Amino acid sequence: MSVQATARITAVLDGRGVTSLPVLESDGPLALRRTRAANGPNARVTVVGAMSAPLGGDRLAIETQVEEDARLTVDSAAATVALPGPGAAAEPATYDIRLNVGERAGLCWLPEQLVSAHGSVLHMTTRVELAPTARLVLREEQILGRHGESTGTLTSRLTVHRAGRPLIDQQVAYGPGAPGGWDGAAVLGGHRAVGQLLVVDPSFDEKCPEARLLGPTAVLTPLVGPAVLVTAVAPDARLLRRVLGDALSDVLDTPAG
Repeated sequence: MSVQATARITAVLDGRGVTSLPVLESDGPLALRRTRAANGPNARVTVVGAMSAPLGGDRLAIETQVEEDARLTVDSAAATVALPGPGAAAEPATYDIRLNVGERAGLCWLPEQLVSAHGSVLHMTTRVELAPTARLVLREEQILGRHGESTGTLTSRLTVHRAGRPLIDQQVAYGPGAPGGWDGAAVLGGHRAVGQLLVVDPSFDEKCPEARLLGPTAVLTPLVGPAVLVTAVAPDARLLRRVLGDALSDVLDTPAG
């Protein structure tokens, strides 16, 4: 039996200058827990998987609203593993992330890896709406297959609007049924860990990091707007995290979280 679940987070700045969470609504396998933030007045939420998900046919979503001047970090306790559903005719699973960040607010979206297990089919979408003065750090890491197995089918789309205008809109697809060449030298080159780091900061209007290589399989690219995108592939999750972590420390004055 498939699961439909939507978890919701709302972060606001209270009268003491501290970010509070008037809405922290878990649903189905998406259990939300407030955890200790590294920066005192900021808030932090950890997504804890309450059951195996997403399975084929599941419809999961997380909606996050960060109001004016609030600061929020969202991470997860463990990797998300996309699994095949019961029966050969199971429908694809969907996982929708919807993020809205208000004026002078900041959101660090730093989940653990998404693992595409053999036989699974997952369509993932991340939609972000940013106010002109909002700040965003968003990390995505995808692992194509568990240890010793081939990947499932994974389609992931990231769409970000800032001040109502498109900042980035891209889609990637891997595994059986994906466009030919996805595993070739010009795309993954046989690597099984792929990720990206998007940093949007109004201060980049004055000085934006320059385009450059970050090792043999990673690149930093300025976007049209106050943002940079780091894209990387690696043989495994550990090396991918190291590349993206080093990039984040390099782009930001202080690490996120």
